[in-house]
Amino acid sequence: MKTILFSLPGNEELTELLVKKMDAEIGKATLRNFPDGESYTRILSDVKDKCVVLVCTLHEPDKKLLPLYFLSHTAKSLGAMCTCLVAPYLAYMRQDKVFNEGEGVTSSFFGKLISGFADSITTVDPHLHRISSLGEVYKIPNKAIHAADAISDWIKENIENPVLIGPDSESEQWVSEVAKNAKAPFTVLQKVRHGDRHVEVSVPDVDKYKDATPILVDDIISTARTMIETVQHLKKAGMKPPICVGIHAVFSGNAYQDLLDSGVEKIVTCNTIPHPSNEIDLSDIMAKEVKKLMHHI
Repeated sequence: MKTILFSLPGNEELTELLVKKMDAEIGKATLRNFPDGESYTRILSDVKDKCVVLVCTLHEPDKKLLPLYFLSHTAKSLGAMCTCLVAPYLAYMRQDKVFNEGEGVTSSFFGKLISGFADSITTVDPHLHRISSLGEVYKIPNKAIHAADAISDWIKENIENPVLIGPDSESEQWVSEVAKNAKAPFTVLQKVRHGDRHVEVSVPDVDKYKDATPILVDDIISTARTMIETVQHLKKAGMKPPICVGIHAVFSGNAYQDLLDSGVEKIVTCNTIPHPSNEIDLSDIMAKEVKKLMHHI
């Protein structure tokens, strides 16, 4: 089956990488807004009997959804065999239950919406809280890629004497996996509560890691508050300036600059959301997994 990839605005770089690795063609389309704000969609490439892959990372999703919806349906109306969504960052995973009376489970609603116009979805490390798998929300063939191995490889290739630091016990499982694959030690900050207001935070075995380069790893860097707090604790413990590694570069507001200003050596992210900090390329594994999913449609 011939494959054609369409990049939604802002996703051009990743789409070009995927086109090369999938031996596919790049599609041309016109996406713009009428003066009244409505979306205009026109596909300029031949999509008949082809598998159409739509590349659109879904941070700030509300303005992206209708162009995506129209593009998918337009492709089908022009004879496309299938439309596969590649959304490296997947939105609306937070509200997976009713926390307060009157709320809706928006992760489920969003899943139904996308499952209604796409034939498959490929994403990277979606924030699954109380959901055990993506298939609970998306009723189409789906794949959640894990970035841990790519992060481990980047650490092995770029950092001479690393130690991975987890900000709390919840992060231990995730940090230990990256550390194991990177063949690096790891430690997790310990919190000791002295009364209601005073919490002391320490770095276990700090003397052992004084000459190491601390690596802070998290899946989503949004406000960066947790990382900034962790940087301060490492400073107090007398460790070197850390390198912060994140999968998804959400960076709300001034978070990126605030984290830079906190005294880090470097900030590195995966290319799931376009950002100047992107250094870890996941296009190889994305291309492989999208191809695999096509056989299940």
